[in-house]
Order: sequence, then structure tokens, then C-alpha cells
Amino acid sequence: MHETLDVVWWITAVELPVMGGLFWLIVRLRKEAQDAVEALRQRAETAGAQVRESLAAYKLEVAKTYVSVSTLKDVEKRLTDHLLRIEHKLERACADGGAR
Repeated sequence: MHETLDVVWWITAVELPVMGGLFWLIVRLRKEAQDAVEALRQRAETAGAQVRESLAAYKLEVAKTYVSVSTLKDVEKRLTDHLLRIEHKLERACADGGAR
């Protein structure tokens, strides 16, 4: 009978409070973890929104400052024509120099 009383006393005095404390510790840690995940999610959403806003601003800047395709083609044609003229002058100069 004395051993049964010791076991009941042990469970009542030691194990139940320890289990209760562990339960509340687990509950508190779980809530803190959920709060941390929520805060991290909000920060990630804010950062994502800032990235999207920056990308939109960059696209707008590119659209404003870069030349159009038609302008680029016009510059390319002028450069090509000029280089062809230089090539013809060099060919003539080599032909005249080779004849002398």
C-alpha cells in the first residue's frame, strides 16, 4: 500500500506539473513560431512588391531612353553606307598605287 501511495504522490507532485509545463512550453513555442512565420511572410510580400515596382520603373526607363528599332536601323544603314564608301576609296587608292 505504501508503494502505491508513493507512485500516486510522484505522479501528482512531479509528473503532472512537469507535463503541464511541457504542454504550455510547446503551445507557447508553436505560437511564437507561427508569429515568426507570419512576420517573415509579410516581409517577403513587401519585398516582392518592391521588386515588382522597381522592375516596372526600370521597364519604363528603358522604354523612355532606348532608341526605337527604326532609328537603330537608320543608323546601321548610314554606317554601312559610310563604310562602303571608305572601302571603295581604299580600293581605288590601292588600284592607283599599284599602277604606278
